[in-house]
Amino acid sequence: MLINKVSDQIKKSKYISRDLSWLRFNYRVLDQARDTNKSIFDRLKFLAITSSNLDEFFMIRVGSLYNYIDYGKERTDYSGLRELPFRKKLLDYSHRFVNDQYLTYNNELKPLFDKHGFDVLLVSELTEIEQKKVDSYFKNTIFPLLTPMVFDNYHGFPLLMNQLLTFGVVTRTDEDQKAQDRLTFVQIPQNLARFYEINRKDKIIFVPIEEIIRWKIKKLFRNVEIVSVNMFRITRNGDFTLEESDDIEADFVQEIKSKLKTRKKGRVVRLEVERNPSAFMMKILRERWIIDNANVFTINSLIDFKALWQIINHRQFKDRCFKQPSSVMPVSLPSDGVDLFQYLKEHDVLLHHPYNSMEPVVQLLERAAEDPYVLGIKQTIYRLADQSRVTAALLKAAENGKHVSVLFEVKARFDEERNLKEGDRLEKAGCFVIYGISKYKTHTKMLMIIRKEGEKVTRYVHIGSGNYNEQTARLYSDVSLLTTDEVYAHDVSEFFNVITGHSRPNEYKSLMTSPKGLRAQLIELIRNEARNAKKGLKSGIVIKINSLEDKEVMDEFYKASKAGVPIKLIVRGICCLRPGREDLSENIFVKSIVGEYLEHSRIYYFHNSGDAKVYSGSADIMVRSFDRRIEALFLILNEELKREAITILHYNLLDNQNSYIMREDGTYVKKRPAVGEEVVDIHKAFYNRSIYENADFDLV
Repeated sequence: MLINKVSDQIKKSKYISRDLSWLRFNYRVLDQARDTNKSIFDRLKFLAITSSNLDEFFMIRVGSLYNYIDYGKERTDYSGLRELPFRKKLLDYSHRFVNDQYLTYNNELKPLFDKHGFDVLLVSELTEIEQKKVDSYFKNTIFPLLTPMVFDNYHGFPLLMNQLLTFGVVTRTDEDQKAQDRLTFVQIPQNLARFYEINRKDKIIFVPIEEIIRWKIKKLFRNVEIVSVNMFRITRNGDFTLEESDDIEADFVQEIKSKLKTRKKGRVVRLEVERNPSAFMMKILRERWIIDNANVFTINSLIDFKALWQIINHRQFKDRCFKQPSSVMPVSLPSDGVDLFQYLKEHDVLLHHPYNSMEPVVQLLERAAEDPYVLGIKQTIYRLADQSRVTAALLKAAENGKHVSVLFEVKARFDEERNLKEGDRLEKAGCFVIYGISKYKTHTKMLMIIRKEGEKVTRYVHIGSGNYNEQTARLYSDVSLLTTDEVYAHDVSEFFNVITGHSRPNEYKSLMTSPKGLRAQLIELIRNEARNAKKGLKSGIVIKINSLEDKEVMDEFYKASKAGVPIKLIVRGICCLRPGREDLSENIFVKSIVGEYLEHSRIYYFHNSGDAKVYSGSADIMVRSFDRRIEALFLILNEELKREAITILHYNLLDNQNSYIMREDGTYVKKRPAVGEEVVDIHKAFYNRSIYENADFDLV
């Protein structure tokens, strides 16, 4: 009866649960692992990604839910459910997903290993000679690093690290003629490869390190009886939303450093454990971490599929994964080797990554660092690549005496330590570094190069939806603009003054920014389409974003839909809006694109009575984007570039190879080409520059 009541409550709500929507997104990623048209290595890649996604989901989203539960704070989900009923629903759905993950691995992928030149085997499945090699590896490398940690009346409960594989070993000794069980923990060193590799003539054997330790576990427990050996892995709460808003006057860098430490001992929100675990061990773990069966995930195979990256990235298989085509020159840039300082004075350039390389941006920055006429560089940084050329260029610029101002966002989740280190390097080189803006997270992506040219100064601006990360720019779909247009230069200069000083500009001409005004401006654009529809004028909205969950904007979409505005939304991940509901959203269509590239770009199109307004930038339609982040969307002023952006949206709508259509109940169905319909795969189509030629698409 209670189950039916919860289901009815979810169905009645005009919003979809954010967290349940996210789990459905991860199902779409898992669908890539099931795609038999992909190589086994690409399928394993997507399975590993689902595992990484789920780890973050438990650390952040489930962790956030437990912040409310543990501290007695009220929370009502978009589905209308309070904390505890929603916890049950969320964890039930998570169990279903994990079960499907392992069915995919055990039944669909693992049987294919042998014929593709590799396998994952237990020690007992190795030859005698191979076992001797493994024995030597254990003695010389693994054994010295293992540290048993007993928990009993004389030893406190040890701090077990987040997401490390751990053996729980129950042992028994006869003391005073009375048998006593004790629990000892052995954590697997995180700096060792997950698999020990053995080369056979015809294939590579990967032996899980945990199976080697299990094989030799008696070496750690001499002269005692081993009752049971069970491997498990815990996930701790990594969400600090409540704490981050408590004391906004605290020293920001020290605050982040302290939270990085507390992440190691946050409350346990998930326990993954092997089948048939010791009841003695499980009783201790449940009581210690205040968890129940809903938090316990029984695993019947390899724990933590992120381990598969060792196989995917193996040098012997590097040519067996998805081969990314060579990038093409942007339509708005005539050829490689153009002097960008000269070219940008007359032309704007729209870049569409990864189809267009990020090289023009990086090379412009590297040249600016050396150019004697460049006076200064200002940049916001959210995430950087390893061995970043961006950091190297900024360091070089500072060494060459240029004014360099950098806003490093130290709250970029899981990149905090890297950003702090990079910021420290830049500070020591003489750069002016700001570590975030009080309670706001700086998510916008902007770069400005100030160059003296004769008697005047030209400002070269780059603004976009993606990070200044050369590595992810090859994998993420993003849009960015290079320009010297004074409208953008003025606005971006003003924006930097706002985020680095104490300034409040009257009005931007080309930017919409948050936390001031972005939501209100988007709502006005939506209302304008509704007014036009009511007048009988043509109207329409097409938006491509990562996530949609802001209620105020969703309500405006519902109103516009009722007014007759056709609304097409391309939302990769979370979508809390219900499309196609009678008397609510009949004119709203939603699709998600999930494939080889991570769809990260944001493009907003409003018909505007034929004089289309098209924006791009860093902001999604989320509460955090409007209220807790510094974001920016830029208006595409150049008509040719506007047509390029519209072409991108047009092909996103046409795609029938990577697309999933969202239904009214929040579920998704894979789009397939109809009989005779042209096959459109945007992850291939955008490498063809000719699709932009004479493009004049009507999106509505």
